[in-house]
Amino acid sequence: MSDSEMSEFSSIVERLERGEVQMKSIERELICPVCKELFSQPLVLPCQHSVCHRCVRELLMPNHDDSLSTDAGSESSNPGSPRSRVPSPSMEKLDRLLRSGSISSPGWRRSSVTPRVTTFPCPGCQHDIDLGERGISMLFRNFTLESIVERYRQAARAAVAIMCNVCKPPVQEATKSCMDCKASFCNECFKMNHPWGTPKAQHEYVGPTTNFRPKVLMCPEHEMEKVNMYCEVCRRPVCHLCKLGGSHANHRVTSMSSAYKILKEKLSKSIHYLISKEDQVRTQISELEVLIRDTEENGQLAETRTCEHFERLLETLQERRTEMLRSIEQSRSLRVERLRAQVEEYQGMLENSGLVGYAQEVLKETDQSCFVQTAKLLHVRIQKATESVKTFQPAAAPAFEEFVLDTGKEELFLKQLSFSGVPEPPVIDLSRCRVYNEALIHWRLSEDSLPTDHHIVEFRKLGSEEEQESSWSASEPVFGCSTVLCDLTSDSSYTFRVRSCRNRVYSPYSPGVTLHTPPAPVFGFLFNEKCGFSAERLQLSKRRDSVESVAGMSLLLSAERVQTGSYICLDYIIGDTGISHGRHYWAFRVQPDSYMIKVGVASDSKLTEWFHNPRDTSSPRYDQDSGHDSGSEDTCFEVSLPFTLVTVGMGRLFIPKASTAAGDHSSRVLPMPQRIGVCLDYDAGRVFFYDADSMRCLYERAVDCSGTMFPAFGLLGGGAVHLEEFITAKRLSYM
Repeated sequence: MSDSEMSEFSSIVERLERGEVQMKSIERELICPVCKELFSQPLVLPCQHSVCHRCVRELLMPNHDDSLSTDAGSESSNPGSPRSRVPSPSMEKLDRLLRSGSISSPGWRRSSVTPRVTTFPCPGCQHDIDLGERGISMLFRNFTLESIVERYRQAARAAVAIMCNVCKPPVQEATKSCMDCKASFCNECFKMNHPWGTPKAQHEYVGPTTNFRPKVLMCPEHEMEKVNMYCEVCRRPVCHLCKLGGSHANHRVTSMSSAYKILKEKLSKSIHYLISKEDQVRTQISELEVLIRDTEENGQLAETRTCEHFERLLETLQERRTEMLRSIEQSRSLRVERLRAQVEEYQGMLENSGLVGYAQEVLKETDQSCFVQTAKLLHVRIQKATESVKTFQPAAAPAFEEFVLDTGKEELFLKQLSFSGVPEPPVIDLSRCRVYNEALIHWRLSEDSLPTDHHIVEFRKLGSEEEQESSWSASEPVFGCSTVLCDLTSDSSYTFRVRSCRNRVYSPYSPGVTLHTPPAPVFGFLFNEKCGFSAERLQLSKRRDSVESVAGMSLLLSAERVQTGSYICLDYIIGDTGISHGRHYWAFRVQPDSYMIKVGVASDSKLTEWFHNPRDTSSPRYDQDSGHDSGSEDTCFEVSLPFTLVTVGMGRLFIPKASTAAGDHSSRVLPMPQRIGVCLDYDAGRVFFYDADSMRCLYERAVDCSGTMFPAFGLLGGGAVHLEEFITAKRLSYM
């Protein structure tokens, strides 16, 4: 920073210290993500997020007890603490938070011996936190955050006085707090408990407070040791015992003063940048407020339009319902009328009633001419009635089968009713995409996006300056959020894009991403546990796709022979499949905190002699790489060595000395890639080392391919190697 910038930043810091910056504005930074209340005794998780000690103890590890729960200086035990006025989260509330999804349950594991939880997802970032056997006693208490919370409480509740912890009733208001006694005193009690000329008179006292922080931060793993270093791998303070023989033995550490200076400078620069961009931030806030207003208005407009559409649908259904019910009523009335007429007609056929009774009266007529005149028509009617009786048929059918309504298709259509707008384009997730033997492409949709029918992935090969780019190729419809693409050309760049489909309407394409395929066909192998493998110092996974270097019992038993400056040789392990022709590629990951690991190839024609004829390994000059500090390899090495290796360790990759200019050490040390690739061209007699993510060649050299060649690895100190898994369709994750 310049002098003017530093003075501006200093003035802002002074304003913060004087309280001119409102504490209310930082309230959301002081809220525990679990209980949603102000932090109380916050603990720092390995991911650097903080959680209340009470929340960790009661919810995450309900059966775990430790000293913090009964800390004499805790706020919960102090009746004058502002915390006592704020209701603490009950177990019922915390359980509700867990059930409601505020803290996701996947990833939680319980110990097989005790019922307490040992691994849980961080409420802030959802990364798995493994507390191990020591539990929450391994976590640091965030005293800085605790002090800020205390100042916030005092600013928010200035009227609440801190009372003396020693006074007899009536209790007086405290005027001082002793950081050694971890108690607050009024003037009289302070004089009585800190008499002049006694050791207590030398105690450190401050203004009234309930936050009693220790003078020195102690190591939670080695309780009697002060933290004086900072582990850059774990990003936490450690003591010298942690570095000498603890869990940080192989980690890169720096002095506490150096870490303090670097982190404070970084934080100051970041704060100054934000402060210098205050006008820009205010403009962006205004833009966001406009977007919020537009979003609310457009959302209400969309709701109104949707309601109008459904109202029209309801009106149409109501009209159709009325018409169909009217048709049914008309048919019913007509049928009933016909049947009733038929009933009346048949009732006339009964004796002494209707047609039969009338015919009986006509038979009584004695005048022949009159009888004939009447009986002719009557006889016709009687014959019809007789025929009707013989062939009885109802005048109308009682069933209404033609009026059965089938709404299955319409119901299905209504269930599938959705918005006809253009779907939002998906976004390809580069962090989950990779190209190895095949291409695994992942994408994601926005959280508020509507369900889609399927996705289409398109890709094309990028041509060189001489070649033209190929046309786009499309995959089959994909019903999840990932797919595997096959038959890609080696050593080529491909562009991938995705679009979604809903109701036969396609979204715009996602932004294209470019991935580079391996320089050769992928070579599959596992670690060989029968050739040169040391079971005492190397541990293989069950699938034989990972190997880890650990300290063995044999090293401890031979400790009297280990002297200062002596050289301990590497432990070698090779692949179980060899290469005798062609061009092949494989990739792997080296654990970031590994001390020293060598990777490359080995010749079987020299391996037999190497493993069966012991050699003098007491001199560091015996190996082509001393490996202690730089991983540099001597320009003149024994041609009889079976290995051609590159050194990786301490977060760096070291280029051999012979491949760079004399004295140019900066070009020899590269950051260690997350994934390392090795390509062996057997026919050309060359081996290449790649950054497997960007497919950038880091180093190449000649190699003697006189026999069968094997992937080879050498490990020294703590470290691990994990082989890259083949991409298969089984890796698809349907969402």
